[in-house]
Amino acid sequence: MLEAAQPAVEVAASTLQKIGAGGFGAVVGWYVYYINRWRKDDVQLSDIVTLIGAIGGAAVLALFPAKSELFGAYGIGLASGFFMYFFVLVILVARAPNFSAAWFLDGRAPKPTDAETITQGHGMGAIDRRE
Repeated sequence: MLEAAQPAVEVAASTLQKIGAGGFGAVVGWYVYYINRWRKDDVQLSDIVTLIGAIGGAAVLALFPAKSELFGAYGIGLASGFFMYFFVLVILVARAPNFSAAWFLDGRAPKPTDAETITQGHGMGAIDRRE
């Protein structure tokens, strides 16, 4: 005789598991914004496919099953990490002397002083401070 298939019993996630999933999502979200911010080339379709794979790919779904509390915590963490990067950037630009919203639009920044030089190969606008 064939036995009837037993329905899967879903165990509720603990608070620690939810915090861990949210923290993992926040780190991934922060890193996704960071990578897109420091991009050297134009955006291409392959970049978007890679991004979607990193955010919701098989590895993430293996860790946090779809429609589970853990996946929900991961999604909240992902969004918070992504937007937190932007908000921290806004605060730093607002507090920096001579910077304005134009820096976000087209990268306009104040010219380096005589004690500063722009170095090559260290990211966008890296400044070598000489004492």
